Amino acid sequence: MADDHEERFRQHEEMIQGLARMFATQHEFNQRITLAIERIDQTLAQGALTQARIETLLARMIPTGENGQDV
Repeated sequence: MADDHEERFRQHEEMIQGLARMFATQHEFNQRITLAIERIDQTLAQGALTQARIETLLARMIPTGENGQDV
């Protein structure tokens, strides 16, 4: 009977250790994903800034009439 309890305890310990390893792996994965998303956000922000600059330059280069239409 004591052996059954010890075996059950050992199995529970193994499960807990397995869960701890899975948690650590998931945490590392989440950190990598967070960094990747931050880099993507920065790239998109730079792209939006570049697009705004291009639009500003085009607006200065293309003459418009009094009602806002191209001449």
